[in-house]
Amino acid sequence: MHATLARIAGAAHESSAKWVGCLVVLGLTTVAQAEPYLPKDDGAVLEKLRATAFDPHAHEIHVLRARLTADPSNLSLACQYARCCIDRSRSEADPRYLGRAQAALAPWWDLTTPPLEALILRATLKQSQHDFISALADLDVATHVAPGNPQVWLTRVTILTVLGDYAGARRACVPLAELAPGLIALTAAANVACLNGGAEPACTLLCTTLPAYAAANADEKNWALTTLAETEARLGHNPEAETDFKRALALGQHDPYLLGTYADLLLDEGRASEVTVMLRDETRADALLLRLALAEAAINPPPAALRDHMAALSARYEAGHLRGDFVHQREEARFTLWLLKKPHEALSLAQQDWQVQHEPADIRILLESALAAGDPAAAHPALEFVRTNRLEDAAFRILAGQLNHL
Repeated sequence: MHATLARIAGAAHESSAKWVGCLVVLGLTTVAQAEPYLPKDDGAVLEKLRATAFDPHAHEIHVLRARLTADPSNLSLACQYARCCIDRSRSEADPRYLGRAQAALAPWWDLTTPPLEALILRATLKQSQHDFISALADLDVATHVAPGNPQVWLTRVTILTVLGDYAGARRACVPLAELAPGLIALTAAANVACLNGGAEPACTLLCTTLPAYAAANADEKNWALTTLAETEARLGHNPEAETDFKRALALGQHDPYLLGTYADLLLDEGRASEVTVMLRDETRADALLLRLALAEAAINPPPAALRDHMAALSARYEAGHLRGDFVHQREEARFTLWLLKKPHEALSLAQQDWQVQHEPADIRILLESALAAGDPAAAHPALEFVRTNRLEDAAFRILAGQLNHL
């Protein structure tokens, strides 16, 4: 999810008539560390660090951390620090900030029913760790304690959408729309519809209503435009998707997810050189380093940096395994299939990923790996999911046809 949860209360309010119309369109009425990698070339650049000396957000985190160290049982201060760390983790794609956020909440982390603010943050962190079932359990408690808190419902919508429980996500969109009828709620509902047979009308709705939300903040607009562009790309409307990706980029938010999805569109169109330019300074984030390496591998001859980037990715995935962190199995499957050229290993990773989450990218890598491994039966769960949920995606149709001919 790309919008900042803490800002949901400031979502713009629209007339009830407009919201009833939107809900009808969307079908929602009443509803241990690995060995470090050492490059062979001392001049190899593996990543470029962002300057933080004049970064106000980094300074804020530093100040809050110092205050919290002096007063670790201060709930308000701990939650403020944790929220800043979560926001930083999302903007920088740096999971270390998630660990800091969890450490700040340590006095309340193991409580059966912690204070509401800590409970919501615990659910958000569990979501980021892909502990979705536990996160939903926390949100179940939160909906009973504070049914009028829109953050609870937004986080619930997000998790259920990742899990592919679109009926549950749609139900959670209803209280969200009632509590915060603005661009965030509209985008959440449109995203569910886009994945559940309503892609075209949901895109039309986003296109026609976005101008009415000129006062929405950049986070909200970024999420709406990214959702719109992703859906247009899945429908095969690539020129429209590129336009909307660029509109989102023009907002100036540093959003690794946006960069990654736009890079995927460019890779699909054979525009690898553009990806290398766009992502050459984005090697801190594993998902973006992966796309940079995929782009480099598509260039003939591939740049010398490809070898170092592949080695760095291998080291990062191995480090994750040693920590017991398997949240990037989708990306590792993609790395294993297209860069290591090991389809059977990639298929195993994709199948493990499928047991956890059901986003379009999870479906695609499972279908691609099954095709490359010559194992069409392995693709059946994903294809059945696509059929049952009427998920529209031009790439899925092509892959399904190829699998049928195996």
